[in-house]
Amino acid sequence: MYDALPNASPLPWSALALPIAAAEDSLARLDERLAKSPIRDGWIARTHFIDASASLWLQGELVHIEDLVLHDAGMDVRTPTHELNRAHTVLRTRRRMLAGAPGWALSPLGLQDLCGRSAGDNATEMPRATQQGRGAANADADDANADASEDRAIAGHDDPRLAQALAAVDAAMAQTDRHLANAAAQYAIERDPLIYDLDWDEAARLSEWQRITAATQSLPPTLAAAIVLAAFDDIAPLQHLPWMGRLLAAALLRARGKTRVHLACLNLGLRAIPREQRRARSGPDRLVAILDAMTAGADAGLKDHDRWLNARAVLARKLDGRRSTSKLPTLIDYVLSRPMVSAGMIAAALGVTPRAALDLVAQLGLRETTGRGRYRAWGVL
Repeated sequence: MYDALPNASPLPWSALALPIAAAEDSLARLDERLAKSPIRDGWIARTHFIDASASLWLQGELVHIEDLVLHDAGMDVRTPTHELNRAHTVLRTRRRMLAGAPGWALSPLGLQDLCGRSAGDNATEMPRATQQGRGAANADADDANADASEDRAIAGHDDPRLAQALAAVDAAMAQTDRHLANAAAQYAIERDPLIYDLDWDEAARLSEWQRITAATQSLPPTLAAAIVLAAFDDIAPLQHLPWMGRLLAAALLRARGKTRVHLACLNLGLRAIPREQRRARSGPDRLVAILDAMTAGADAGLKDHDRWLNARAVLARKLDGRRSTSKLPTLIDYVLSRPMVSAGMIAAALGVTPRAALDLVAQLGLRETTGRGRYRAWGVL
């Protein structure tokens, strides 16, 4: 399948044309709806939780959205599980991708920042002797900075303020060099063979995946994202981050301008596709499944948007006659940005007491989701 990029056997356009058109239309329609939506920020914040939970579902793990919301707010009701921590990592990664520039996540620096050591940084595979040489070079740089500091001080001895400012700059530069040297030494620590496969050349695998990504520039954005995701699953460049490929494919859609204001929920869409289609042996069948997942995720996003917009309209009717200083409008926006909220979360977000938060919930008439008398939570449809 990847040999067809870009100058080998052609892609099966007859089988891909309709799924590509459907995915392109659905994603564009959702993005345009969100661009002018009054609940865009709330929709984005809420779907981050939904997609992170779906990511663990695709790996065979069940993470309740309620637990993820409470964990993100630092209000866990029980000790966080390993699966919950992984879901929270997916959640934070989605937020960082959307907060950055459209092409940041796919850039070398973006990949290194998102994946850490797993991004195939050369320092991870650098021999210890090379690291020692780098340390010596940093030491020489410190000496050079010190000499330059002395020269500047001598040149500016007539102006004590200038000399003091130059000395502060030199000290900051020296501290930065030391931090960089310490970071390089930390990355150079040998990996534990009980955790990492030492024969797994992440740098080479990641370079191969980046080559395939670069070769998709002339293809439609949705097809390019599908190929990038399928290639990530086949090459598996990151040992412990198999879910990163789905987020990077969504980031590619944003970088190519197909989704300008949101990050596509590919995990949510893939959850609606049968497993035998997601894991099909045929390359074109897998591409069709991924394209169908984009369509399913975008359609689900549109339905959720309309439902949450109607819920906001219903709640807004209860603001008639309220004071301009009322906290209820802020509470409505906050409730729409989370699958569920607790009294502690409302109190922290609105800057009120837990008792006042309960009163606001009662005035707004939110739906209680736990069925308990204590440690309750509320949400909208």
